[in-house]
Amino acid sequence: MEDFDVAAKKVPGKKQKSAAGRRAAKLDAEFTPPAVPETGAARDLRIGFLLHDTSRMRRNAFDHFMKPMGITRSQWWVIAHLSRKDGMVQTELASLLDIGKVTLGGLLDRLGQGGWVERRQDQDDRRARRVFLTTQSHELLQKMRAVERMLNRGVLRGLSHEERDRLAALLARVKLNLVAALSEHADTQG
Repeated sequence: MEDFDVAAKKVPGKKQKSAAGRRAAKLDAEFTPPAVPETGAARDLRIGFLLHDTSRMRRNAFDHFMKPMGITRSQWWVIAHLSRKDGMVQTELASLLDIGKVTLGGLLDRLGQGGWVERRQDQDDRRARRVFLTTQSHELLQKMRAVERMLNRGVLRGLSHEERDRLAALLARVKLNLVAALSEHADTQG
């Protein structure tokens, strides 16, 4: 891992922690639950920050492992979604990824040039184009899944099977609540 802490202060006669050690200690302090459990709004705010930070850090870790394979976050995100439903119409894919059609078009151009996807005209609607993974992408998906398994072993280390099941169930419930909140907000706006 790169050492970004080039301005570390050295104290004569005192053993210095590595940059990675200092970052780990800082993260440990930042994410260690308080001695007195938070309640109400403070606890809920902390949960929001933890969800956001955990998601961001996990994406960054995955990016780190994907970079040597020559694929960017936005590219692996498209490939991952297509692996679940290959041959999606571009507009459906843009909606699923929550990006604009023009942005997706440029991304698909780059993926196409790299040999990762191919676009074909929809047989029923000549205006629509469907996006398909190539053999090269299917090979990449095998590598992505191996990275995912390795990353999950580290991320979920120390959690029992029961704790993992409970965590998955709780996160699924939070996700459903977010979908409902967004739907209710859309209903009141439109």
